Amino acid sequence: MEIALRSATKAFLAARAEERMNAMQRVALQIIAGIDMDKLQVASREEKRHARGRISRLIKRERLKGVNGHWSYDLNRHIALKQALDRLGD
Repeated sequence: MEIALRSATKAFLAARAEERMNAMQRVALQIIAGIDMDKLQVASREEKRHARGRISRLIKRERLKGVNGHWSYDLNRHIALKQALDRLGD
């Protein structure tokens, strides 16, 4: 009984952490690029392709900022864009 309760607790906490991470990524993408990930999940193939291209361009732009040492470069923004691109590729 105790082992089952512990494993259920771990599974619940892991699911909550995953939901929290997904929500943070959706909000970050909305703020950074104005793209709604929930709408993209049910969008057409053409819309997804267009969004992937837009996110790729934003990543390239952010990468150039980092390489050039620009003051507005943000590693967290760079990571959020890459994660969004990876998620959209699934």
